[in-house]
Formats: sequence, structure tokens, C-alpha cells
Amino acid sequence: MTDPLELDTLWDEFHRVVNMTSQELAAWLRVRDADETTEPLPEQAGTPLGRHVLAILQKRRMDLTDDDVRVMRLVVDMVSGQVDPESEPEAQRTDRRHELMTIGHDPLKP
Repeated sequence: MTDPLELDTLWDEFHRVVNMTSQELAAWLRVRDADETTEPLPEQAGTPLGRHVLAILQKRRMDLTDDDVRVMRLVVDMVSGQVDPESEPEAQRTDRRHELMTIGHDPLKP
């Protein structure tokens, strides 16, 4: 496991970049996977990474596993490494926003 100080820093950074609540993320994952005739079961909605982020949001820091820590690092790196959205055409910005929202980051949310 990660040392406590490093884990505190990662926890704070993860919750800074994941700016959607667990309820917002769960709703987005269901909407994203729904089509005109069907909607997935809540526990099956979204990508495995999105579902893992949702599970982390519902945990206390003391309950994190090594796999949770790995996913938190991945999500922080994914969100922090994004290019400036203002330099992208509108369609790409929308697609990028929706991709980021599947891991709990809404770039339009303050």
C-alpha cells in the first residue's frame, strides 16, 4: 500500500479532478449506456473504469484497496494530462467532455 502522506495527497487530488458526485456519475453512466429501447442495470452501466471510480467515491479513505489506489492515480493522470479544451473544435470538445464524464470529471463544472 501507499504511505499515508502520499495516500492523503492522492485522495485530495482524486477528489479535486473527480468533480462529479457519486449520484451524478451513476446517473451519467446509466444515461450514457441507455438507448431508445433499453437501459442497463445500474450496477452494469458504464465502463469498468467508470464503475470503479463510482465505487471509490462511495468509500472511505481507510477502506481503499491497492487496486483503488492504482485507479485513482490513473484517473488523476488522465484528467491532468488533457489538452486545453478551448483549442479543440466544438464536436471534439463535446466528445472529450463525455469521455471525461465517464470517469467523473465534468470540464464544464466549476
